[in-house]
Amino acid sequence: MDFNLDKDIVFFDLEATGLSIVRDRIVQIALVKYSKNNPEPKELSMLINPGVPISEEAMSVHGISPKDVANKPVFAQVAQQLYDFIGDSDLGGYNSNRFDIPMLMEEFARVGMELDISKRNLVDVQRIFYKMEPRTLRAALKFYCNKELVDAHDALADVRATVDVLKGQLEKYKEVDYLDEEGYVSIEKPVRNDMNAIHEFVNDLRFLEPTQKLKSNDQGEVIFTFGKYKNQTVKEVFKKDPNYHNWIQKMEFSTMMKQIVKKIYNEIRG
Repeated sequence: MDFNLDKDIVFFDLEATGLSIVRDRIVQIALVKYSKNNPEPKELSMLINPGVPISEEAMSVHGISPKDVANKPVFAQVAQQLYDFIGDSDLGGYNSNRFDIPMLMEEFARVGMELDISKRNLVDVQRIFYKMEPRTLRAALKFYCNKELVDAHDALADVRATVDVLKGQLEKYKEVDYLDEEGYVSIEKPVRNDMNAIHEFVNDLRFLEPTQKLKSNDQGEVIFTFGKYKNQTVKEVFKKDPNYHNWIQKMEFSTMMKQIVKKIYNEIRG
């Protein structure tokens, strides 16, 4: 099955020193790019020296040790290559919305580059799977493709499996409606070969970034979910306390959150 694409899409997977989006670093990245006018995908995979210790827990999962990355480039040395490979493509992966995308944004931000996701479709294959058939990536590959996952937690093996799972989902659910908790049709045929439709289906638009510090209220306004201004709109907070924006930019919040509030702050300033 070929993807029905309006623009390029890059599926990718990361292995890291740990699970903190802000504090941890990438040790391996693999990307597979599908283009509208090119049936053959392009692949890019590399190990990266994180410059910080790799946790024992992380090593037990992906098996990448400090020795494996000791002579590999640091992120700053490969950032432009990765940025150019991604271009203005949509982004896809497995649990990518909550982990891979925000972590990659942090890495780019550290070297003075901005990965803007505001005009990209985000196709998190895990979200389809969890909504339709809650399982793991290994089980998803078995369930949808009748394949065994070999070399699990190798980034390139995982991203290839993710692509296979999405293709299996598109075939299995092409005529299936999404039902609400009472069994009524909530969305008609949401899993179809259309990245715009999948983006709308898998993304919870209430929370605007993975650490869930911002969300939309019933009026569609961006509000804080923490601190002294909890449940107040970002716009009103910045009008009465513009220094709060400066404080956020200096603190250890996610790059995605900082981008969102900076845009609102600049709109207020005109």
